[in-house]
Amino acid sequence: MRGKQLLMLAALFFWGVAACAAEAEADPQAMVRHMAEYVLSQVKAHKAELEKDDSLIYQLVEEKVIPHFDFRRMTRSALGRYWRRATEDQRQRLTNAFREMLVRTYAVMLRSYSGQRLEFLPYRGKPEDRRAIVHIKVYTKDGAPPVPIDSRLYRGKDGEWRVYDVLVDGVSLIANYRRTFAREVRQGGIEGLIGSLEKHNQELRHG
Repeated sequence: MRGKQLLMLAALFFWGVAACAAEAEADPQAMVRHMAEYVLSQVKAHKAELEKDDSLIYQLVEEKVIPHFDFRRMTRSALGRYWRRATEDQRQRLTNAFREMLVRTYAVMLRSYSGQRLEFLPYRGKPEDRRAIVHIKVYTKDGAPPVPIDSRLYRGKDGEWRVYDVLVDGVSLIANYRRTFAREVRQGGIEGLIGSLEKHNQELRHG
């Protein structure tokens, strides 16, 4: 499947996971289902407005998505062993830049949603688990085989589930970024990576 399609599918799941996470249901699959249905219903109901005004979709992200993802953990994982070399200031700047890149990239992809169907597979976890994987399949309209999407979540001390990675068709989004980040750090150091992310975000803002 093409890269843009994978990103779009990941966006559906990422945003679906975050939309109503404050309810913190004990069963992460029930939570994810509720969230996915909510966010997709919002996209369907306001598609015309979202296409005309980008600020509306970013407002939705700020209010419903950002508080329920562990972006620092995602950034640390994506940076791998280079995280130890970064100062605290660099870590915070990296986290902010990575968060903005993900949000803006998935916002663009989410607007291209065109009615793909989601199927939630049986959940095998236990109520006392601190980590969970929720499996779904996404059916496209072209009749191709469904694409599996696996969400990795952990339950924080406050009892809420938070997403830290998504696998699309077996490919980890964080692992993909880890390879890119490693190459950037080898070429230009931590500051080079930060500059590259910030430049990319600027292009997205004006794209």
